[in-house]
Amino acid sequence: MQLFTQHPGSVGETYFQHMAVAASFGMRMFAGAACCLVHAIFPFLFERTASAIISELHGCMVANRVRLHPAPANEAMSQDQ
Repeated sequence: MQLFTQHPGSVGETYFQHMAVAASFGMRMFAGAACCLVHAIFPFLFERTASAIISELHGCMVANRVRLHPAPANEAMSQDQ
């Protein structure tokens, strides 16, 4: 059972929450891949769609990481300088 719960727990999710999040990321990635393939044939279509999807997914992952593991105050200050 631990094989199914260890990783979801490490990112602050239950098994079913993680399943939903991972499936939604996968669907967005499939959509981005489809846009890339169409763009390869018709370069005037989906010019920025795949990169927007990648940026959105990356932003979601980074925001989730920060929510779970906020930087210590002194580390955050040093990054601002």
